Amino acid sequence: MPKPTQAHMSRTISKSQPSGAKDMTKRQMEYYMGAKLIEVGVNPKSAIYRWSVEDKGSREVWTYSAYWSDSKEELLQKEQES
Repeated sequence: MPKPTQAHMSRTISKSQPSGAKDMTKRQMEYYMGAKLIEVGVNPKSAIYRWSVEDKGSREVWTYSAYWSDSKEELLQKEQES
């Protein structure tokens, strides 16, 4: 079975949350992603990260994604082409 080369973490938050609470959520997600990468044997500094936000009316779904190895190369190539 091939090893994964990307990871994603999502949180649903209220748009009405104060900006301080949103910043804390963002920092927590970044911390937990780094910890998860270490847990699976990936150096967090070797990965690249991307945020995406999906509007759900009064709520937002934030997704934090990490890419390394082959997925990192593919993503960088796609971004260069666009």
